[in-house]
Amino acid sequence: MDLAVLWFGIVGFLFVGYFVLDGFDFGVGMSLPFLGRDETDRRVIINTIGPIWDLNETWVIVAGAALFAAFPEWYATLFSGFYLALLVILLALIVRGVSFEYRHQRPELAWKRRFDWMITIGSAVPALLWGVAFANIVQGVPLDAGHNYTGSFFDLLNPYALLGGLTTLMLFFTHGVVFISLKTDGELRERARALATKAGLITIVVAASFLLWTTLAFGTLASAALSAAAAVALILSFLANLKAREGWAFGLMAATIALAVLSLFMALFPDVMPASNDVANSLTVANASSSQYTLTVMSWTALIFMPLILVYQGWGYWVFRKRVTRAHIESSVAASH
Repeated sequence: MDLAVLWFGIVGFLFVGYFVLDGFDFGVGMSLPFLGRDETDRRVIINTIGPIWDLNETWVIVAGAALFAAFPEWYATLFSGFYLALLVILLALIVRGVSFEYRHQRPELAWKRRFDWMITIGSAVPALLWGVAFANIVQGVPLDAGHNYTGSFFDLLNPYALLGGLTTLMLFFTHGVVFISLKTDGELRERARALATKAGLITIVVAASFLLWTTLAFGTLASAALSAAAAVALILSFLANLKAREGWAFGLMAATIALAVLSLFMALFPDVMPASNDVANSLTVANASSSQYTLTVMSWTALIFMPLILVYQGWGYWVFRKRVTRAHIESSVAASH
């Protein structure tokens, strides 16, 4: 196999991992105003991702590093052209991470509530803008002969891209709420399942509209098949949630996101950054990749370390697999006093 094509697949795999794993983190953060009726509820919700959110977030760092090393031209065009959107994502992630660490540093309820809103906003902004960014990559942006983006920030906020952003926002929100129902018990679990049902209906309509638009305008046979599979997985996840099968609902939501992201990469291939103004200016897998020597060294490195990373992350999830309950939170509060 051509190593450039292999690394296009690896970059796609890393972004799939990021959107599936940090996606439910975003959803959990966005759910705080809807499910957190009191401080104990909010602590339970945050504690569902407390041990794993930062591990999930490292996937985007690895994906960015792989993109930089394997496709420097793509990286340069993407990060220079989309710098404002990516800067906003970065700031939102910083705000979110700081809030997780600082909300419990003082006992005042007002202090905690301010950081709760920062968690919510810091989760919603990336969830929206990642969809906007990837939709723009798929449909193409204006590039000059030097592969420099010639549009503006507001050119990125076009109808197709905004629908892509709304799709990732709703997919991640539903994914996160299903995760809460999987990781909690009692009344909070039931309220999360009810919210997942309502959000799931909206998500089905929005996601189906975006995937249909993508298929009709930019799709290939492979991307159309993946989009159809994503739609089926989303509907099955909705039905599993109705039957209170949270494990199946969560697994099928993860499959939905994975298949949807893969469909975008298949719609994009063999381009990596299509030029909407002149196809001759497009970046492709071939003209954006690093040298064969670089890709060979990276391939051996990935072969050695990728399995270790996956095993470590799997072990982390196994260790923290149990449900988080109000009794755990209340007992920890009593012990601290």
